[in-house]
Amino acid sequence: MTSRAARPFRFTGCVELRQTLDIHALDERELMHRIAEVPADSIFFHTFGYFLHHRAFTTAYGNDFARWAAIEIGDHALAERLAVVDPFAFSTLEALREHLVTILQDQLRGREAEGRLEFARGFHFQQSHIVEVPLGLAAETLAEFRAGLATVDESAIYLHTVETRTRERRADAFAAWLRSELALGELAEKFDRIDPYLTTLERIRGRLLGLVDVALEEARR
Repeated sequence: MTSRAARPFRFTGCVELRQTLDIHALDERELMHRIAEVPADSIFFHTFGYFLHHRAFTTAYGNDFARWAAIEIGDHALAERLAVVDPFAFSTLEALREHLVTILQDQLRGREAEGRLEFARGFHFQQSHIVEVPLGLAAETLAEFRAGLATVDESAIYLHTVETRTRERRADAFAAWLRSELALGELAEKFDRIDPYLTTLERIRGRLLGLVDVALEEARR
């Protein structure tokens, strides 16, 4: 018998409203100081938010700081160190901030002052506000959930995986609903173990669909 949830999963997309801050860095030393002082929401935007505003392609950078170091500064050693920072490995944004500052401190230790970039090539800090957008799509069974997961906008993948893991949001995380409403604890655990780091939202969708397909196949046996 197909398990049916008492509370349907409601797929929700999101729109990112960006705000450019009057905070800039024209060299690596300034980047270090600015990272130490910008609002925590800006740290979130340039790390976790990278998955949303660079969702169309896979990149080796993983966050805006590494991308800037590689493309604008040409410091590939620094870019590599910043790129391996997995934001999901930190329990708080402050811990993530401290780690980024430490990387820059280590990289700059003993280095002479270097030339500053033109303003247009500087690092311009931003933050954003995420507005949730109901998509009018709901699921009560695992099969219906699979159908919705396969078709929803990529922003829903971001919201229900990255944002719901790292911020308090009204929308449910995929894993939380599977666990609480369908009693699929093992599948939920597998969902939780998927790390979005250095991948795209479409690849995350593909991995999630693969896990659901296995669960559906096992249920048919």
